[in-house]
Amino acid sequence: MSSRKIGAARADVLRAVRATPGPCAQWDSAETNFIREILDMVGDKWSVLIIGTLAEGPVRYSDLADAIPGISQRMLTLTLKHLRRSGIVNRIAYPEVPPHVEYSLTGLGTSLLSTVLDLAAWSADHHREIRDNQSAFDAEASRTKR
Repeated sequence: MSSRKIGAARADVLRAVRATPGPCAQWDSAETNFIREILDMVGDKWSVLIIGTLAEGPVRYSDLADAIPGISQRMLTLTLKHLRRSGIVNRIAYPEVPPHVEYSLTGLGTSLLSTVLDLAAWSADHHREIRDNQSAFDAEASRTKR
């Protein structure tokens, strides 16, 4: 697909989004794309877990890795880099041997913290109900495939 066709398709999507009632209708094209980018970043599972882990204060890189089960070193590094770029997380490197690096939330990150903690609490409160719904949906889908 040519870049012109991709651009036209993207414009059609943005027009449809703005024509649909809801939160996206109030933003112009540039804002819509940027807001979507921000939501992708802060709504990412690793970002949510990192922000929640930093709630208590500065944490060393190795302690972050230990506190977040399943995160690879690469994903931890990339996610921290994205959060730092957006001003949500601070990185302080102390000139010591061995190197000592700590991460903490900025004021902007702290302002996001209550939303992240509420989302995590909602997930914990409703995980059984969601799991039951997923199982019922999957069972129904497998019956209708036959």
